[in-house]
Amino acid sequence: MKIRVVWLGRPSGSPYEKQVETYRRRVQRRWPAEDRPLRPVGGGRGDDPARALRLEAEAVARQHDSGWRLVALDERGRARDSETFARWLAGLEEGSSEGILFAIGSDLGLHSDILDRADERLSLSSMTLPHLLVRLLLWEQLFRATHILGGGAYHRVGVQ
Repeated sequence: MKIRVVWLGRPSGSPYEKQVETYRRRVQRRWPAEDRPLRPVGGGRGDDPARALRLEAEAVARQHDSGWRLVALDERGRARDSETFARWLAGLEEGSSEGILFAIGSDLGLHSDILDRADERLSLSSMTLPHLLVRLLLWEQLFRATHILGGGAYHRVGVQ
């Protein structure tokens, strides 16, 4: 199973690049893992946000390979704790999923086409979070899942 995180933004603008890359490399020990930035639509975002969202949805859709599951990050999505998230990933892995595409929207969010087409809507928080922070949190949770599934010491249960 492969993991691909697509997100709309500029990598050079992220203060989290180094940490994201660290987690991505660690996830890659278990699953081939890609972090793919997509350029947000420029020119007229404020005047016509619906157009920008639609064009961004088309860019995300081009990254969705046939046979892959599409997971849209959305604060209205299903919340899972870390262990449940890890078991969900293991179930997809055991079910021979080719890959999972996690889609993180721009500052405008994700177009309804992506949300409607998604196999899953995943919430990392019921709060609206900046897309760059969502990206970091997602990669950390993917890394944590590899440790939970592999029996590593990174995820501690019942310590307190």
